[in-house]
Amino acid sequence: MGRGRAKAKQTKVARELKYFSPDTDLSALERELHTQTTRGDSADERDWENEDDYGQWTSGSR
Repeated sequence: MGRGRAKAKQTKVARELKYFSPDTDLSALERELHTQTTRGDSADERDWENEDDYGQWTSGSR
């Protein structure tokens, strides 16, 4: 029987999240994305190297 109050609260919170639009700090977002991009380049290169090793392993030409 106590489910009604909990569901009402969840609905209220969901509605607030859906319609609330906070101010976005676009410069902070740009800095964060730039940082991830510069770090991601070297990680992508390592992934390609690992993929090549995997290709050799699956073909049996180790």
